[in-house]
Amino acid sequence: MLLEGYLLALLGCALGLALAYGALRVLVAMAPTGLPRINEIAINGRAILFTLVISLFASLLFGCVLAFKYAAAPQLTALRESGRSTSEGRHGHRARNALVVFQVAMALVLLVSAGLMIRTFRALIQVNPGFVTPSEIQTFRVDIPYARVKEPERVMRLEEEIQHKIEAVPGVSSVSLSMSVPLDGNDATGPVFEKGRTYSQGDLPIHRSRFISPGFFKTLGTPLVAGRDLTWSDIYNKVPVGIVSERLAREYWGDPSSALGKQIRVGPKDDWRGVIGVVGDIHDDGVDREAPSSVYWPILTAKFAGNDLDVIRSTAFFMRASRAGSESLMKDVQMAVWSVDSSLPIADAHTLEYYYSKSMARTSFTLTMLGVAGGMALLLGVVGLYGAIAYSVSRRTHEIGIRVALGAESEDVLEMVVREGFKLAGFGVAIGIVAALLSTRYLATLLYGIKPTDPPTFATVALLLIGVALLASYIPARRATKVDPMVALRYE
Repeated sequence: MLLEGYLLALLGCALGLALAYGALRVLVAMAPTGLPRINEIAINGRAILFTLVISLFASLLFGCVLAFKYAAAPQLTALRESGRSTSEGRHGHRARNALVVFQVAMALVLLVSAGLMIRTFRALIQVNPGFVTPSEIQTFRVDIPYARVKEPERVMRLEEEIQHKIEAVPGVSSVSLSMSVPLDGNDATGPVFEKGRTYSQGDLPIHRSRFISPGFFKTLGTPLVAGRDLTWSDIYNKVPVGIVSERLAREYWGDPSSALGKQIRVGPKDDWRGVIGVVGDIHDDGVDREAPSSVYWPILTAKFAGNDLDVIRSTAFFMRASRAGSESLMKDVQMAVWSVDSSLPIADAHTLEYYYSKSMARTSFTLTMLGVAGGMALLLGVVGLYGAIAYSVSRRTHEIGIRVALGAESEDVLEMVVREGFKLAGFGVAIGIVAALLSTRYLATLLYGIKPTDPPTFATVALLLIGVALLASYIPARRATKVDPMVALRYE
């Protein structure tokens, strides 16, 4: 029996590795952009050894149970359990049913987890990130070092000239620049004080800060809720102004329109800056997190954060273009930048879609992995249930023949067999629901807009498993209804 178990384990191990090899290629191809070292995932010698050890251990564990059981069983009992008077051994029947129940329960846990991730992913893609059609927004970075250009105003002139040159590139509809790209992780935070409000020591109002040029919100597609945008006149005249996000406006003043004209600053020695506009919130930390309360400052500032005059030298350019993401666009952009200064290199050329997809990579890949695991568990559960019912029918052929000979109708036999499968599936679903309620709470950090105990997900998966179980039971049940009583009575 152990030898038979080892042979089956080796065959199963080989088949499983073949399936895993094919599935792994699909997973790598479907993996979202931004996952680190995705191309290094492979089935190596360590993975094969692990699979082989697990397979042999499982065969040894279950093989020993059966070997010890039958080695110690009295001959008379063994003969009686295998005789014609009973359909099959009770111990074997119970063990087989227990495994089927466990497989169904395991499939429910994994499918519920996958269902929760599907609900999460749907909720995330419906969140407004604060920008529109990110696949049409091309970004790249340009750094103007201090050693090359010292005067802040001259740096600003160079950056504006580059912006205007890019605007002339075919297919480009709008261009702007900023200190960072939304969702790229290069965030700056700092205190923002409101004029007339008293703050206690240690209670600093920390908010997200970003330095921008005119047209930033237009390029991204971020709505202007109230007021106006920055102008180049504001920047070059060093007008002390700022723009706040809708969330910050509501936190400070209750309503976006009430924020207009209010005065804020970042340090006690800085000039007060008037709020000239309120814009929609941007999910800088990912769509699975709340949008931070943000303040947008001119990219060239005077008397700000203790500096008399300062400018952002390492800037991210944004352009909304029909050719975003293409090599031809970046060649034209490179020529536009070099027409201003041939020594300036372009770095980090990506579409905004790249950063958006990267922010959702963990959720989407977890969804994919749980989906694969849930699908395999469902397949194993169905195969196990079908195998258990089919084997039970083959062992109960004599009993079924007697029932038919005594007048049982086909519908009665069909109901009897299907009911057995339904009972096993029901036990498995009940146990699986309890296990899922305990295990899905560990997914809470990955979920968004949904609870780990989401009733629709649990109900849908439970009904799915019951339906699949009934289908798996129906096929051998139909075979049982075609048993010939004369043949069955001679069946051994």
